[in-house]
Amino acid sequence: MRIGELAQRAGTTTRTLRYYESRGLLPARRAVNGYRAYGEEDLRLLRQIRLLQDFGFELEETRPFVDCLRAGHPSGDSCPASLEVYRRKLAEIDECLERLQTVREQVRGQLLRAQVGASAEHPGEPLCEVKPSEWVEGN
Repeated sequence: MRIGELAQRAGTTTRTLRYYESRGLLPARRAVNGYRAYGEEDLRLLRQIRLLQDFGFELEETRPFVDCLRAGHPSGDSCPASLEVYRRKLAEIDECLERLQTVREQVRGQLLRAQVGASAEHPGEPLCEVKPSEWVEGN
């Protein structure tokens, strides 16, 4: 198949395919007429790349999965290098979740302090004179 058909079937653009080709992720085969020629195995590579990018993987992190498929394995994540990328990504996600949990607790603590402080300063009074419906974005 030609580049336009591959792009359409993969849900991407010809520009993206050319970029992947320049990065060595997609083979650059040419037909006798000089046009790029692709097969079903190339579509499989693209689907693997897209799936991993949907998961938040950087393009270069997809390389071991692509190499695994090119080596003839039934799936891109059946090789040791791919498994190592998964392990690193999980560690990265865990670190991010820990940071978010810390920030969440800090914001929660700030909210509680603000609520207690506001009600102690003005018992029985509304906490704020401005109603949320009066807020204007950007002010």
